[in-house]
Amino acid sequence: MTVHFIGAGPGAADLITVRGRDLIRASKVVLYAGSLVPPGIVAEAPEGARVIDTAPMTLDQIIDEMKAADAAGHDVARVHSGDPALYGAIAEQMRRLDALGIDYDVTPGVPAYAAAAAALGAELTLPGVSQTVILTRTSVRSSGMPAGEDLGTLGQSGATLAIHLSVNNLGPVVRELTPHYGADCPVVVACRVSWPDEKIIRGTLADIRDKVKAASITRTALILVGRVLGGGDFDDSRLYAADHHHVLRPPDGKIRKREKD
Repeated sequence: MTVHFIGAGPGAADLITVRGRDLIRASKVVLYAGSLVPPGIVAEAPEGARVIDTAPMTLDQIIDEMKAADAAGHDVARVHSGDPALYGAIAEQMRRLDALGIDYDVTPGVPAYAAAAAALGAELTLPGVSQTVILTRTSVRSSGMPAGEDLGTLGQSGATLAIHLSVNNLGPVVRELTPHYGADCPVVVACRVSWPDEKIIRGTLADIRDKVKAASITRTALILVGRVLGGGDFDDSRLYAADHHHVLRPPDGKIRKREKD
């Protein structure tokens, strides 16, 4: 018996990995975050499977379901939105399973920031603009931020920021980042990316708050901040430059076979 932690991706049912889908199809118990995992993914569960929305459950109740499945010899598909390594709350579940001696594994999923970049047709790392992406959030009631991870500190880097779980803190986000990025810095708020009701709001640090308020976005949104969102003013990558040579594109144009180990 194994508990499979599975990243469902950002929303669209066909953005789950093949491995994740196949594990759901083979599991007699499916535990999923109902408000964030689309019905089409859960529908892959086999006939007769025990399928439970964990949104109203406590950690103890979730672990009890896993223990019961273990006793019955049934695999569990524990389905989380996006990629479970990012704000997935899987670490505390795995810690409990370690103590109980129950096996588990993790299948990654498409994270929200990657889906948002795809929806925008954008690259988040542009030569001469930004080569760093910071994944972060702001302090909320359920979880504070460690010292040194406030936006004012992170913003000093000028990196592209992907700010999760923070659309209700958009005012403080704007205030903390404007001194570092400038009021004209591009901002995108991507709400329910890849879902049928997806909303993409473009703006700047100066006007994004008013635009988001007008769109009535209050949850399930990602904030992207950075000059990479501003269009075509960037250098070409050296990767495909004619004078950039490497083992697969040597100066003489003759590709040599790699020697066997």
